[in-house]
Amino acid sequence: MPRRRAKRLTPAAIIQRLSALYGDPVWRPHGDPMSELVLTILSQNTSDANSGRAFMRLRSRFRTWEELLAAGLEAIVPEIQAGGLATIKAPRIKAALEAVYERRGNFDLEFLRDLPLEEAKAWLRELKGVGPKTAACVLMFALGRPGLPVDTHVHRVAQRLGLVPAKAGAAEAHDILEAHLEPDEVYPFHISLIKHGRRICRSQRPLCERCPLLDGCPAGQVFMGVRSRA
Repeated sequence: MPRRRAKRLTPAAIIQRLSALYGDPVWRPHGDPMSELVLTILSQNTSDANSGRAFMRLRSRFRTWEELLAAGLEAIVPEIQAGGLATIKAPRIKAALEAVYERRGNFDLEFLRDLPLEEAKAWLRELKGVGPKTAACVLMFALGRPGLPVDTHVHRVAQRLGLVPAKAGAAEAHDILEAHLEPDEVYPFHISLIKHGRRICRSQRPLCERCPLLDGCPAGQVFMGVRSRA
């Protein structure tokens, strides 16, 4: 028997169902925003474990942001090798530090806490090498603000659920998804979709039969239909 057409799930329903499976995410902002900015640059195209090791080595070698800004790339690259793409990330980190210092005269980004959200995002995105995801990570994880980071897992799951058009890139997805979410939904939505993308809604061979969102997932309905005919 063919499955019914998938119904559209609200963000609240998605969060509720995934929280029942993975637990309720607790929003605990951590670290200072400058550290979060550097850590997020290091996290690009690598695992959290690798970027964390690279960050700790970097901060062990350079005790202050002033020391890091004054250092040459040849001194920075070896310290962040664990994070991968060190020759690309080192210049990005230097450029971000330079831009922050030129604009503020220091490395304190706490002022972003008090700006309107769109202004805070725009300020960060003007930094060279800082895109929507990096800006959102700084706002969410360091400042407790409802900026939505869209990584590969969030992007994939949202597209499969029909929340984001199939042709929309990750940068466009940030604005589309944020427009659908209430401020208090942003963090649990982000965390829950990441967990779901890693464990069930995987890039290859998603486990649709185990998914609590299947009745609201157009892609899952297709996957299951294909498998039933196989």
